[in-house]
Amino acid sequence: MNPLAQQLNAALEKGNAHVYAMLSGLGRQLYFPKEGILSQSAEAKTKARKFNATIGIATENGVPMHLKLIQDTLSAYEPKDLYEYAPPAGKPELRSAWREKMLVENPSLQGRSFGSPIATNALTHGLSIVADLFADDGDAVVIPDKNWENYELTFGVRRGAEIVEYPLYAEGGRFNADGLREALLAQRDKGKAIVILNFPNNPTGYTPDREESEAITAALLAAAEAGIRIVAVTDDAYFGLFFEDSVHESLFGRLAGLHERILPVKIDGATKEEYVWGFRVGFITYASDSADVLAALEQKTLGIIRSTISSGPHPSQTFILHALRHPDFEAQKAEKYAIMKSRANRVKELLDSGRYDGAWSYYPFNSGYFMCLRLEDVSAEAVRQRLLNAYEIGTIALGETDLRVAFSCTEESNLEELFDSIHQAVQDIRQGITT
Repeated sequence: MNPLAQQLNAALEKGNAHVYAMLSGLGRQLYFPKEGILSQSAEAKTKARKFNATIGIATENGVPMHLKLIQDTLSAYEPKDLYEYAPPAGKPELRSAWREKMLVENPSLQGRSFGSPIATNALTHGLSIVADLFADDGDAVVIPDKNWENYELTFGVRRGAEIVEYPLYAEGGRFNADGLREALLAQRDKGKAIVILNFPNNPTGYTPDREESEAITAALLAAAEAGIRIVAVTDDAYFGLFFEDSVHESLFGRLAGLHERILPVKIDGATKEEYVWGFRVGFITYASDSADVLAALEQKTLGIIRSTISSGPHPSQTFILHALRHPDFEAQKAEKYAIMKSRANRVKELLDSGRYDGAWSYYPFNSGYFMCLRLEDVSAEAVRQRLLNAYEIGTIALGETDLRVAFSCTEESNLEELFDSIHQAVQDIRQGITT
């Protein structure tokens, strides 16, 4: 094992032996090189005032070399903020700005000990980092039965972890905290679990309220007190899109410092929060009371980034930083939020009107991009196909009964036609019309 990896492991074990024990075999071997090209280039950047012949970019007239036809379309930005490699951890100014944003939007983080956000190539990359660092063959990954299918690929297929599901909803449409607790306590023999808390939930658009959030926290605490080491991942892909009486914070703040056997990891990003899906800018942030643990986890994370993508895209990080600093940022974001909330409210108004009774029920939703229908007596896949082929409407079939509908990409004025068409497709299938 590389001596640097050994040093990081020793720091982790000293800072929190439980966090060290959570690491996968790969996670224990990871490190970020201190004497490699990046570190020597960084040193030269501060001292090589005459000639800097270290970095693998081309320069011209003191700035990164570039094509005029590209720079003309990006003339609002300096070439140094576009064409150079971004640091593996991301632009330092962006990391600081995102941390400040987290503190403003999550008051429960005040006074908590957590690291600086590390830039990722959007949220899927952040989740894959968690999988590489902590998931080994047979480890339990605890998720609700309504979940994003990519968890299976990221943790199950790539790392060989065992996916353990529990029902998302309890009786009455409340979050099933007892189911979560049971799924976690069932991992006593393994002594470790990775739990993913995805709110607003994809596919259902559900976020727990304060009472439910306290029950979730209590479930994780009970498992930790039972001797189970927990990597608690908050997948906050749709953070901020809270439309009703749910918590308006990430559970990351509640979990930070909760127990020495719980390692909170926040996965978030600008992707959906700032409506920049193609920019691919996300973040991974760790919480720990030990500065040594935070430093070691950052170095191991940088080792993954260096060995996979090297660093994230510089231009999009610059664009996000510019947006966060802009005086109109909050106002423009509020405008988009209002549109999304109005769409969600219109969907609920239509679904509660009684006009679709007997065709479906719907899972409780109060946030995010989606809602999910539970069809009564027809196949979700059959309805999806009918909608696509006869009505030119796209939806997502999940399992036998569930149909996910994204109101995020449907104009409010079109929502009535959308759900009327879904209703008609159900009737078509009932009458045997499938082509």
